[in-house]
Amino acid sequence: MSNNNDLTENELLDKLQKLKKNTTKASEGGDDNDNEGGEGTRGALFSAQGRFKGGTTDPIMEKFNESLSFDKRMYSQDIRGSIAYAKAINKINIITDTECTSIIGGLTKVKEEWDNGTFVIKPGDEDIHTANERRLTELIGSTGGKLHTGRSRNDQVATDTRLYAVEVEKEILQSLTTFIVSGAEYALEHIDLLMAGYTHLQPAQPIRFSHWILSHLAPIVRDAQRLKELIPRTNVCPLGSGALAGNAFGVDRTFLAEELGFDGITLNSLDSVCDRDFIVEFLMWSTLFITHLSQFAEDIIINNLLKCVDISEAYSTGSSLMPQKKNPDALELLRGKAGIALGRAVGFTATLKGLPRSYNKDLQEDKVPFFEAVDSVKDCIAIATGVLVTMKPNKDKLLEALCPEMLATDLADYLVRKGVPFRETHHISGAVVRLGEETNTSVDKLTLEQLQSIDKRFDDDVMNVWNYNESVERKSSLGGTSKRTVIRQIQECLDFALSL
Repeated sequence: MSNNNDLTENELLDKLQKLKKNTTKASEGGDDNDNEGGEGTRGALFSAQGRFKGGTTDPIMEKFNESLSFDKRMYSQDIRGSIAYAKAINKINIITDTECTSIIGGLTKVKEEWDNGTFVIKPGDEDIHTANERRLTELIGSTGGKLHTGRSRNDQVATDTRLYAVEVEKEILQSLTTFIVSGAEYALEHIDLLMAGYTHLQPAQPIRFSHWILSHLAPIVRDAQRLKELIPRTNVCPLGSGALAGNAFGVDRTFLAEELGFDGITLNSLDSVCDRDFIVEFLMWSTLFITHLSQFAEDIIINNLLKCVDISEAYSTGSSLMPQKKNPDALELLRGKAGIALGRAVGFTATLKGLPRSYNKDLQEDKVPFFEAVDSVKDCIAIATGVLVTMKPNKDKLLEALCPEMLATDLADYLVRKGVPFRETHHISGAVVRLGEETNTSVDKLTLEQLQSIDKRFDDDVMNVWNYNESVERKSSLGGTSKRTVIRQIQECLDFALSL
């Protein structure tokens, strides 16, 4: 960019000063800062008496660095961990029995404040750990400062997150149980309904409506199995690992694990404070689970379009312009969540790539995608369950979608039962379909004479092939679409749900 009116050096400096003033005013006017004078405060943890001379930080850095705004949801787990740790350091005489009782009483009060919404967040409360410790010290005095002896926020946050993860994973398992049971009951209710089965979105073979429902329950059963398998790997105790090298006071880690309900302790203190495998596993699990719900949603959207099912108004919305519209928004949102879930999993895995041992602040970035994934999974299960149990199948439209050409394989199987090799019967059946197309006749309306013109081995009983119910009942192998096998699948789903 050129300007014929070149400014002198002094004019440029004057212009620069004006720009700086305008920028400063804009910055001050647009920033809500709780600290008067615009300075950040490090709080008691990093006061001027410690490593940091001034005891202040850039307010933007405070906002950039803090995690309390999202990790406060782990207040209960943080307090549980602190109570257990107080008992552990009491056992090794770091604190007296009286001090231990005081700390536990103070922490109980802090939890009550969080529970009833009266906990006051103050400047310097960087995260849930510093907020709880600050409030504890306000309540019981300097004894609260003894709680952190030998403990680091590195092993503290790892402990809190594992406790929280195990709790929510168990909650999600219970919600999956509800979904599986609801789906199994729904399938049983509609056991006698038939519908068109598709491959490549082309009519393929007749199946039971219940068989189709169970085809979407089957992956949810696998998802529940996988989630259940995650819990033992998550449910190990890192507390007592310190910042990275271990606890200098010989704290009993096995005692800590037992107090907190962990199945055991982590193997290596360096790994303990930086291991986020359990977060990645959950994010990847949630991606696959929501992908399955996305497929479920798309299938219902298609069948809703074909009027084969009717989605409840409770899970539909209208149009701001077109009065006739009843949009399957709940299902479209379920379908859309899969991409976001994948983004969270890939994003955080990329964050972990190349991190050196041991703890690094990058690991704070686990919380937001993890918490979002937890919330999304819970919401998706609730919506999917509601959509399923309120959905009404349309028997007439389901039957209308059936067509005789779907029984072409049954026609081939008819000849197989007469000893004709399947590869030969496949070609014969294909020729029958072509004859129907050439004569503009539905295959089930072709005469015996016409069929025998293609192959003399067709007899009078070939006309029994054109029966959808009998076709479905012939698929009687385990996992198939006959009534007996579908009922068995329902029973297996219910048995699995009861085992969770």
